[in-house]
Amino acid sequence: MERYEYKVLELREKMIGGKMSGDKLEHVLNEHAAQGWRLKAITSAEVKGRIGPGGVDGLLVTFERMVRP
Repeated sequence: MERYEYKVLELREKMIGGKMSGDKLEHVLNEHAAQGWRLKAITSAEVKGRIGPGGVDGLLVTFERMVRP
């Protein structure tokens, strides 16, 4: 039986939000692909900012990879 593990990253462009650049997202995707992760989903979401109590626009990026016995 195949087993999988998952990793979810909260991404935003800057400390207080801002649009995600394609270059930054591409770097994150390629970095994780090199470690055996594959993209499962990208969801637009409000993620916690580093400054202040509120959330900022960002992305939830979900990766999946097979667990080897």
